[in-house]
This record gives sequence, structure tokens and C-alpha cells, in this order.
Amino acid sequence: MNISHAKPRETLSRWTMAALFAALLSVPPALAQEDGGDLTETYGISTFGDLRYGPDFEHLDYVNPDAPRGGEFSMSWTGSFDSLHPYTRQGRPAVLASVFFESMLESTVDEIGTYYCLLCESMAFPEDRSYVIFTLRPDVHFSDGTPMTAQDVLFSYEILRDEGLPSFRAAIPLTIDSAEVLDDRRIKFTFNPDAPIRGRIDTAGGLPVFSQASHEAAGIPFSDSRLDPLIGSGPYVLDSVVPGERTVFRRDPDYWGNDLPINVGRYNYDTIRIEYYGDSVAAFEGFTAGNYTFRQESSSVQWATAYDFPKIQNGTVIREELPDGTISPGQSFVLNLRRPQFQDARVREAISLMFNFEWTNQTLFYGLYAPNVSFWENTDLAATGQPSEAELAILEPLRDELRPEVFSEPAYALGESDPDRAFDRRRARRALGLLEEAGWTAGDDGMLRNTDGQTLDVEFIEDSPLFERIINPYVENLRAIGVNARLTRIDNAQLSQRERDYDFDIITDHFPMGYEPGSGLRQYFGSASANDSVFNTAGVADPAIDSLIETVVNAETQDDLTVAVHALDRVLRWERFRVPQWYNPNHWVAYYDMYRYPETLPPYSLGLIDLWWIDPEAEAALAQAGAF
Repeated sequence: MNISHAKPRETLSRWTMAALFAALLSVPPALAQEDGGDLTETYGISTFGDLRYGPDFEHLDYVNPDAPRGGEFSMSWTGSFDSLHPYTRQGRPAVLASVFFESMLESTVDEIGTYYCLLCESMAFPEDRSYVIFTLRPDVHFSDGTPMTAQDVLFSYEILRDEGLPSFRAAIPLTIDSAEVLDDRRIKFTFNPDAPIRGRIDTAGGLPVFSQASHEAAGIPFSDSRLDPLIGSGPYVLDSVVPGERTVFRRDPDYWGNDLPINVGRYNYDTIRIEYYGDSVAAFEGFTAGNYTFRQESSSVQWATAYDFPKIQNGTVIREELPDGTISPGQSFVLNLRRPQFQDARVREAISLMFNFEWTNQTLFYGLYAPNVSFWENTDLAATGQPSEAELAILEPLRDELRPEVFSEPAYALGESDPDRAFDRRRARRALGLLEEAGWTAGDDGMLRNTDGQTLDVEFIEDSPLFERIINPYVENLRAIGVNARLTRIDNAQLSQRERDYDFDIITDHFPMGYEPGSGLRQYFGSASANDSVFNTAGVADPAIDSLIETVVNAETQDDLTVAVHALDRVLRWERFRVPQWYNPNHWVAYYDMYRYPETLPPYSLGLIDLWWIDPEAEAALAQAGAF
């Protein structure tokens, strides 16, 4: 589990959907089917390669198996919450509201596309992977002590399919056709025959499991917001909650999975406390005062200028940059394609051109960020240059549906801008040319208008004061060329609602892509999800993109997948519905000198919650010194 340094935009929902991305096969021993065929029975699956960990592994390579348990992890979050139910659109869920729940399968953060049994002791499936049978571990139980049964797994699947987040309701039937309980410990998922083989098993195995009895006892609809969470089987339970201010999670001493090899050295804190602040300034002051003890910084200004307070100077607080080898979270200004003024790609490109990343990075970010060009930035899945022959083989059948630039130009990128001036005149001339081609001309007042006399209105909505210094120069650049641009500050609850209702022109959002993308792409870019997904923020609805997504989903080898993603990345970028922002190649962390972490951190997660631990002697010394 990792806490991203991307701004929180439906973050919990995205975490809970991470398991709906791709994975596939495995090759251990076989069992007999009733029809005389063979079933592969295994403890783990891997998409294209071998499993890193064998059936008898003792612990994950990246943990400290001897890490002491105890102490409190505490951090801040900017904003508020009014729910501990992350699987409904009602309310704003708290950070880590999904910590109570587990799924059949668990991924690791030193491999790509691998899943190991967690709640299940094994899974079995035929060669065509038309179904999978999960067998629950005999000792798995919920945090209230009641045993988990296959009926709970069935209930969780059905209620997420029928009443969960729209993203679940849309994605589940595309892959899973039905489920049935075979006995108390076994459940069979039968897959949609049209679903790609890759991603079937981990979609079923990635669904969270709730206690059916806890839902029925609550007596409220699943879709209702709630502060009394459903009962799960995870390592932490709710200790206390102050709505909008604080949550405290307590490690369950009777957690059923304490001794599993995949959990050795993990979940070391006795408690996890999240303090909520109204703004980032107050949150930082809370850290310096010792109101919480771990901070993952997301502001370059803060990182460059604010970490010189006395506790840093005397060694009470440690400031570190730790390498981040993960995919860029895809943070971008996202244009709402449902708006009439954004229908023309030339308009969208003109708006993009007026954001000056180089000036922003040099002037506002102290040169600490890297440009976020591709949807798969910081991986070899990013499209580069002209399309290869292998890409063209995928793209040519769609030529009449794709923009000609896809074939004639390198993968779309804004190119470098003037780092010394916020207003780049060269880009402004190019933007005005595109707008004129699209039918927007300047009136007597200097504002651009279309043939109906309407101004080109662009509203940015934002809930963070930190982003004002970034957006305001962008707004000024747009107004300088005649775009009627403005920034509107709203609170985070309003922002969430307007995002969910698609009631915006431009927002800041993320495109957290995977290393082995699969059916989850339909949720971000598929036509079917354009008006029914919290992930398809832009409202992308294009048959050619749908076709490319299916090519990615159906890729059967790593080479095929890489080429298909290159082609998709290329086409998405030429649609110009986002203005790429930036990403950070490092984790910026500051913490009171009692936290410790493994000597070698895994490449794909910082692992704050489940890999780090607290040195009890150091904690006691800091407490005695009054550091917090």
C-alpha cells in the first residue's frame, strides 16, 4: 500500500479499482475436471513471465522480516471526509477507508502483473480459463471473529456488480458472467466468453470481500454513505473517527493473516492516524509542531524552501529524497469533451499551448519536476517518434477514423516553451492560428468569438490554494490571446460533486495507467464509460480508441502488448484532451527520526503503511524530549 503524491482526486476509488487491471496465467500442477479435462491448480498467477516467489517462500524480498511491531504512524490529509464507505458515490470517503478489506489475490511491488493467493489457499482453472474456482483458507475470518465463507464472497461480488460504484457496475459484467457457491470454502466465477483471457482471474480475485452479516445488520442501503464501516478481514480496524477531522485505525491483534508468508514483515504499526487540515499551510504547521510525524511532500516550493525549521536542523526530523521508479500518475489539466467549445481538436491544442511548463518548472517549482508527456511516462510503453511498422499494422485498418497526424507526425508533444517568460509569444502565435482555423476571431474588445458571437469560455475549478499560483499565469496567458478564461475556487466537497456530475470545463486529474494495461482502460477511455465512470473524466468516446483498447486487452505476449500500448498512447495524445503537467521522479519524505525502512525499497512502491516500522527506543526518546 502506498500513498501517492498526486493530488487527491477520487484517490480511494482509484486504489480500490487497481485490481481491475490485467493479469493472466500460471503453470503449476493439474487436477481432474468432472468432464475429464485438467484444471491448473496454483497459488499465484503471472501475466507473461514466471512467478518471482515459489510456493514455499518465507517472506517477500523487500521486507524486513524482523521488523518490530508497535508505535503509531501519523500523517495529514488536506480536505475533509464524511464517509468510511469507499464503494459508493455518496459522500467523500476518508483516506484508507478500504484498509478494512482484502481480496482473494494480492499483488507484490517488486514484480509486474503477478498475483498471489491471500484469502484463498488456491485457485484452479481450465486451459481456456473459462472459469476459476477459489478455495478459501480454512482459518480466514472477519475482524469480528466470524468465519468468512464463500457466501460472503458471492455477496460482495453481487452487491458491487449491482449497487457499487458505477465503475464496478460497468466493469464487472464485461469480465464476469456469473458466480456460484460450491461449498462453504469454494466459489466458482464463470467468465464472459467475450472477455479477454488476460485479466479474467485477477478481476475476480481482486474484488474486496465484505461480511454479508455486517451489511444486513446495518439495515441501510449499500449505496448510502456511512461512518460505521462494513466488516472486513484486513489487518486494521477502525479505532476512532471524528468526521472531517481525524481517523484512527488500529491493528487487529487477532488478524487471521498475521503469519502468512506474504504478510511477514508488513503492517507493523499498532495504529495509523490521519489528521485532516483545511489547507496545506495549516497541515505543514501541524507537522513542524509535532501534531503528526510523517509527511510525504507534494509541493516543490515547500520542499525547496520550507524544510529548514529547527527540528530539521537538530536532527529531530529527517528529510530524504527516495527514488520513485513507478509510472507517472499522469497528472494533467483535463478538458471536458462534453463541452461544445472543446469539440474541435485545434481549440484543445491552442488551449494546451498556452500552458508554459518550462517557465512554471523553473520559476515556481525550482526545476524539480519532469515533464509528463506520455500516458505511460517513465516506462518503455510510452510512444516515441514516428509509428513503427508493428504499430502501423495496428493503426492502418483504422486510418479513416484516426487523425492524419497519427501517421505523419511523431507522437504528440507540446515541445519546449520559453523558460524565461510566462507568456511564450511563439506559442501564442501558433495558438491564435489554430483558433482562427477553427472559426474563432477577435472582436472589438479583443475577445475571441465564434460565428454565433459567443466567447470562448474556459473555467478552471480548483480546491487547493497551492494551485492558484500555477493556474493564474495559465489563465492570464489564455486571456492575453482572447480566451475568456477564469479560475473558480470551490471547496473539496463541491469539487467532488462537480467532477461526478461532469459539470466542469477544466480540472486537474490523473491517468494512473498500469504496466500491463487491460480492461481497466475501458473505464478511462472507453465510449461505454464516457458518461458512467468516475475515471473517464474527459468523456472520451471514440470507436477507433475503443478498437485500440481491445487490441491492448487481447495482447497475448509482452511484445504484442508493448506495440499495442504504443499505438494507443499515440492516438490518445493526438486527441489533445489533456494538458500534461509534471511528475516527480523522487519521493519527497520528511519524518520524525523514529521511522525505519528496509535497506532496499521495492521499485514500485514506497510502502509507507506496510513496509516501514517504528524504532521503539527512538520513539521513546523523542517523546521524552517533547518532540511531539
